[in-house]
Amino acid sequence: MTLTGRTGLLAALGALVVLFVPWPGTALLVVEGLLLLGVIADLALAGAVRPLRFRRDGERLVRLGESVEVGLTVENPGRRRVRGVLRDAWEPSAGGAPRVLEVDVPGGERRRVVTRLTPSRRGDRAAVTVTVRSVGPLGLAARQGAHTVPWTVRVLPPFHSRRHLPAKLSRLREIEGRHPSLVRGQGTEFDSLREYVIGDDVRSIDWRATARRDDVVVRTWRPERDRRLLIVLDTGRTSAGRVGDIPRLDSSMDAALLLAALASRAGDRVDFLAHDRQVRAWIQGASRTDLLSSLVNAMAPIEAELVEADGAAMAAAVLARARHRSLVVLLTDLNPTSLEEGLLTVLPSLTARHLVLLAAVADPRVAELAGARGTAERVYDAASAERARADRRQITAELRRQGVEVVDEPPDRLAPALADAYLALKSAGRL
Repeated sequence: MTLTGRTGLLAALGALVVLFVPWPGTALLVVEGLLLLGVIADLALAGAVRPLRFRRDGERLVRLGESVEVGLTVENPGRRRVRGVLRDAWEPSAGGAPRVLEVDVPGGERRRVVTRLTPSRRGDRAAVTVTVRSVGPLGLAARQGAHTVPWTVRVLPPFHSRRHLPAKLSRLREIEGRHPSLVRGQGTEFDSLREYVIGDDVRSIDWRATARRDDVVVRTWRPERDRRLLIVLDTGRTSAGRVGDIPRLDSSMDAALLLAALASRAGDRVDFLAHDRQVRAWIQGASRTDLLSSLVNAMAPIEAELVEADGAAMAAAVLARARHRSLVVLLTDLNPTSLEEGLLTVLPSLTARHLVLLAAVADPRVAELAGARGTAERVYDAASAERARADRRQITAELRRQGVEVVDEPPDRLAPALADAYLALKSAGRL
């Protein structure tokens, strides 16, 4: 049970009355007795909350930054009316609103209330407790009970880089030669013959076809299709760092989604691996229509693990799963210490069998600090930032010496830059 504010107000008014009567002791007993009777009557007449039945309905998926509604049906199997308030409590990061809802359910009937969720984090957001307070007709006391009504809403990555997809698909069509105003891209799969024009590579001349015609004829090529692409997401300690307001892990996920969408449209097969010291997620053989939904569902519950990623275990996981030559895209951090002690030592085993592309989130704040001047403190900040940039350039150069392609861009440019790197490799026939 619980007492309402009205009970406290009446008790305060009764105390004032006691001060002005000739028999304060008797008056106090009378006031307390009346209040006690009122409370007992309210509790006796209030609808019972324990027998209430609940059923949820609504969406189970929502993208981060969007809102979704979850319904809660309250059924009253008793005879007395349940009138009062209800609180549908969710995890704080679920962003449930309103916090308190009014309910009025006559006996034998049901009512539906709606909670609107605006999550602030990825992952599975679960309902906690439904608490109902049934107030008596006098409004002095209420019955209160808590119920567990399970429901989970999975918050998916927002995929902000989707806006770049039309432009990248247009570039893909240009490379594949389907755009009527542009020439075909280079590749290793023969496409067709056409007349030679100034600027064509003389190595593309088909001498047999030229001998049969009165003009020089060249072979055209199209980029290979049905290539293999393995996206590897590093979920170790360095992925937990925030660049601006966004964790590195989330920026890497966004880039991975754009790349996967583009590669699937290009006819390539895309697999996905999330790893730190062990496999966190693995998707293989998803069809083009199911690929994005499979990826966002697998990415949603992944959180950065506060442990150093095991480069040797990650390389072993890649080699065990990618048995044919593939483009392996490593989404990790260009942290010199972590790479030198981990991934850098095992890269030769990867580059010997696969084409490796490493993509990292750069912090634009470092560039700002490197250019700061004016005070001694800013000069020290600039020196530290410049040292960090030099270390990053050095590790990038070392990776490229080992045959690794590197994309190092701020969060807002990482996804399109990674897509451009993929298109450049495809255009050059390197996949």
